[in-house]
Amino acid sequence: MPLKPREAATRLGISYPTLKKWIYTKKIKTVTTPGGHHRIPDSELERFIPRAEIKTGPQTRRDFRKISGRNQLVGRVLEIKVDGLMAQVRLSISGQVITSIITAEAVAEMGLKKGDTAAALIKSTEVMIIRP
Repeated sequence: MPLKPREAATRLGISYPTLKKWIYTKKIKTVTTPGGHHRIPDSELERFIPRAEIKTGPQTRRDFRKISGRNQLVGRVLEIKVDGLMAQVRLSISGQVITSIITAEAVAEMGLKKGDTAAALIKSTEVMIIRP
């Protein structure tokens, strides 16, 4: 379902005026509602979300905390739902969405919010979120 410009700006971590400028300069493609309002498809947002590098080794993780786990997938935070002690964090990674359940305290310590760049560390069946 296409997003309203304000929602898309939040997901991309940019201001609403910047997104409107991108729409008017055709930097981002939109669909128009029958009422003439712009909507941004998820597929269009994906063009602006950083892709994980294909290279392997320490250079691919240079911007993140040093950690022994090698399966780090870099993406953008789409949504954070905090309920009591736990939080659900959804990341968009190269066109895919991955969800992790972490503590609300971890979200607060990382200062994690919608639109942030973060990495999912895949270790066995656990998925942890890492913030640069």
